[in-house]
Amino acid sequence: MSPSEFFFPPETRRVGVIAGWGRYPVLLAEAIKRSGREVVCLGVRDHADPILQEICDDFVWGGLGKFGWATRYFRRRGVEYATMAGKIHKIRLFDPGFLWKQAPDLYTVRFFADHFLRRRRDCKDDALLLTAVRAFEHRGVALLPGTVFAPELLVQRQLLTKRAPTSAQWKDVFFGWNLAREMGRLDVGQSVSVKNQAVLAVEAIEGTDEAIRRAGALCRSKNFVVVKVSKPNQDMRFDVPTFGLGTLETMVESGATVLAVEAKKTLFIDAEEVVAFADRHKIAIVALAEEDVAAGEPPFPVGVEAAPIVCPTLREDVRR
Repeated sequence: MSPSEFFFPPETRRVGVIAGWGRYPVLLAEAIKRSGREVVCLGVRDHADPILQEICDDFVWGGLGKFGWATRYFRRRGVEYATMAGKIHKIRLFDPGFLWKQAPDLYTVRFFADHFLRRRRDCKDDALLLTAVRAFEHRGVALLPGTVFAPELLVQRQLLTKRAPTSAQWKDVFFGWNLAREMGRLDVGQSVSVKNQAVLAVEAIEGTDEAIRRAGALCRSKNFVVVKVSKPNQDMRFDVPTFGLGTLETMVESGATVLAVEAKKTLFIDAEEVVAFADRHKIAIVALAEEDVAAGEPPFPVGVEAAPIVCPTLREDVRR
């Protein structure tokens, strides 16, 4: 689902944010504030950045097992529209005694029993997140894509860095793209690492950074390619592919030298800082469209220094 498919009354003055880990919830809250709206934020405990307490008009910490309490929190503050932002560390699901530690309320048990108790449904990302969406919507809180409020965070089709992939690396990009798309269709993960058209690592529950580290440990010659794409028919309300400075730092640590992402469906966090860091470390970053991959030819220069792209400032209509 794209952001344009969601109705959002422009007169809405208060927006809820369910904040997970990372910089994205902070940038999203700031964008909503710039639009002149109030932000009511539920920060997921052990995930959200505490700075959100200073940015948001109303803030509270909440656990993963308190959907009943969370929906009441929003409704009592007049929130009818909210958005989920940031990563939830799904690996926590496999901590010993996870369910008991979360102490789920009855409303949560009602919606998630088929996943965790009866085992009638799986625990893939989309399945769990769609259940979360239904739990909020059942009590009158509609969840929207964060890009409704901060469209400028979606990366556009372009070569972002001075360095471009070599001919061999472009072949790895196209090879990895099709593999990553298939992994997304299966709801396994969003990224793959490849070299010489051989698969080094496929992201699963561990997340992109750990998958890149695993590839670096296996590929001692380094100089490998990371490809990160959205799922087919990506629901932009949740689990949108994201990259920022942390991704690039992990690539440098692990020896990856090319990052290929999907244009208009990937969140680009702290763009100017990331591009400057990539240029210093000779990393190539490209944002492609599906048509580029289908054509099978590099859409940008091959292995040359290209003119740096200056990240545009926010548009006036976004600031308002």
